[in-house]
Amino acid sequence: MTKHKVNYKSLNACFKISESIKDYLNNETIIVCIGTDKCIGDCLGPLVGSLLKDKSFQLPVYGTLSSPIHALNIDDKLNEIYKKHPNCPIIGIDACLGSKDAIGEIHTRNYAIHPGKGVGKELPEVGIASIIGIVDTVDNSEVFSSYNIRLSLVMDMAKLISNALINAYNLVK
Repeated sequence: MTKHKVNYKSLNACFKISESIKDYLNNETIIVCIGTDKCIGDCLGPLVGSLLKDKSFQLPVYGTLSSPIHALNIDDKLNEIYKKHPNCPIIGIDACLGSKDAIGEIHTRNYAIHPGKGVGKELPEVGIASIIGIVDTVDNSEVFSSYNIRLSLVMDMAKLISNALINAYNLVK
């Protein structure tokens, strides 16, 4: 399992994310953004999905602010996606908890996302590759509802991830 880390404030962050995810993109790839807009800490995925849709990203994108994919509907949404796009590779995008020093890191990984794992939920894994953004500490007892999480952090990370996906797709098309 391979993981690439970059802080969202790094100068070459967009390029580094694009380079590390481009090998998982092709004309069949589906982007699945996980989370909910009901919680600042968990809205990274739906923000990325909405930004990609707003920029007319050429690949199918599921999970937006207006139509999120979250713990309560993930099984049904994934079944719909698998029926509509059988055998297509999926890149999953989600917010994540980590160490205090890791807040603001974006990780691209060559393995699936396990949504809800950090909060003790057992949900289906998503994707052949994934992008996660660390938005808060795993030590926080009020997981993802912390008043410490700034919307500006999540938004900046979402903009970076969406731009990196667009750049990566342009590199491979």
